[in-house]
Amino acid sequence: MQIERWTHKVLAGPLEDVYVYEAPVRFWHWITMLCIFVLAGTGYLIGAPPPAIGGEATFSFMFGWIRTIHFVTAMILIAAFVVRVYWALVGNSFARAIFVPPLWSPAWWRGLVGDIRDYLFIGREEVRWLGHNPLAQIAMFAMFVLGTVVIIVTGLGLYAQAYGWGSTWMNLFGWVTTLAGTPQAVRTLHHLMMWYLLLFSVVHMYMATRQDVVSRATIISTMVNGIRMWKGEPR
Repeated sequence: MQIERWTHKVLAGPLEDVYVYEAPVRFWHWITMLCIFVLAGTGYLIGAPPPAIGGEATFSFMFGWIRTIHFVTAMILIAAFVVRVYWALVGNSFARAIFVPPLWSPAWWRGLVGDIRDYLFIGREEVRWLGHNPLAQIAMFAMFVLGTVVIIVTGLGLYAQAYGWGSTWMNLFGWVTTLAGTPQAVRTLHHLMMWYLLLFSVVHMYMATRQDVVSRATIISTMVNGIRMWKGEPR
């Protein structure tokens, strides 16, 4: 099977099953998905707290648990992202795809235009990709990777504010508040990034499901077993 170097586009040859996504990438994907949903729910409640519970406040720790779950899940998300960045350096070429889109490749740009036409249902060419197609790749980079970096940095900046200036956390991440100008600016940006990542999640799930149905190649199951398999010869 002949593959284009930078885009991983299938050019010619008999179709073969290919091991695309290594185990660390797959584990990171599903762990991150769960973290985003938990963080979005608890983060929303932190930004818009529920009404006070009746009775003595001493016996209620509901909001404390919301914050605790949010903080613990955030640390899991950060640890998983750090491992994912490491694996982008030591893993196969597919592990680096969402971090370094091959913007220097004319074939990649032609594929991007073709993908846009395909998703708008105005293109007829059927193209097979081993990894992410160019549209998914640029969406993953611009929305997920950059969005995750911003939400992690602003989240750590907010976490540091609770310890005050002079603390170790503030010494490490106080620059976030300084750069944003005010603590409220950090909160607003963090909140906006939550909606940005949720928007990406909806678009990502639609695109993955759509491609699994119409592309004649496995998409969702590839993120389970790591293997790209083909559903038949091109129409």
